[in-house]
Amino acid sequence: MSNQDMEKQDAGVTITAENDAAQPVADARERILVIKLSALGDVILAMGPFAAIRAAHPDAHITVLTTRPYVDLIKASGYFDSIAIDRRPKLTQPREVLALRRFLRNGGFDRVYDLQTSDRSGFYYKLFWPSPKPEWSGIARGCSHPHANPQRDSMHSIDRTAEQLFDAGIKDVPLPQITGPDIDLERFGIRSPFVLICPGGAPHRPAKRWPAERFGLLAKKLADYRLTPVLIGTDKEGDVLGKIDQMCPKARNLMGRTGFLEIASLAARSVLAIGNDTGPMHIAAAAGAPSIVLFSRESDPKLSAPRGLSKNAVSIVRESDLRQLTVNRVMDEVRLRLNLTD
Repeated sequence: MSNQDMEKQDAGVTITAENDAAQPVADARERILVIKLSALGDVILAMGPFAAIRAAHPDAHITVLTTRPYVDLIKASGYFDSIAIDRRPKLTQPREVLALRRFLRNGGFDRVYDLQTSDRSGFYYKLFWPSPKPEWSGIARGCSHPHANPQRDSMHSIDRTAEQLFDAGIKDVPLPQITGPDIDLERFGIRSPFVLICPGGAPHRPAKRWPAERFGLLAKKLADYRLTPVLIGTDKEGDVLGKIDQMCPKARNLMGRTGFLEIASLAARSVLAIGNDTGPMHIAAAAGAPSIVLFSRESDPKLSAPRGLSKNAVSIVRESDLRQLTVNRVMDEVRLRLNLTD
């Protein structure tokens, strides 16, 4: 490993191989920075704004500042010339904070679109001091293009970001859309038609999860209609996926075998996607899958529900306590979406 590579890995921002934004500016192109750090669902919802920013600055060099889990997903979008990985340094890590500051100040950015609009990204605005600050779209105090709507926190993420960009001069923001690579269903042992099932979710928010036993019963009912239940999730969701798999032997368990882009590819080929309010369901909707998303009182669909590519692409089934949500109620929505008859 070269000393240069070691320096890149030990900085507050890790620069990808194609990224030159940390170097002094050598050309006259407009330079744009887009900030979107997390989480998965929010990154997916930002795909429309990403497209709008690229369309508004077709000849600019555009860098996105994100976190490591989303690099491949964002790279595949094709909207950015370079990607910088934010290691989210703490104030107790002054060396890393100074490296992040150098990245921001040396990037020669003419404009920054802060799509994270958090306390952290607002702090990044302050890191330009005492140098002149670039044009900045966001909520940082004193920025050139503030999104000052006092109701912004009660708006859906898509509507909020579209309004923020409108205030910065970008009028047309499309819905989020993701296209995965061509995929061989036989490689995964999947028979069509199939339904994509996303039974997992953030481990620290168990109230957002429908019980695994209910997903298992749902999978059995789907199989009765000769629909293949396809289960996706990480190794950390092995208990949930394993329980569903045991209850429905006709299900296909793809635990740990699908990255974000593979999920998009599978969703595009599915007849329906069903799951909790979790990031993969945002991917499924953005990939064009008709979707049913299960919400509890832990989250508000008016603020963060997936939005598909057409008006009625996503159905919301909400129960204050998901333990009270019956399989029959969800299956009724499945029959309606797929026009199934007994």
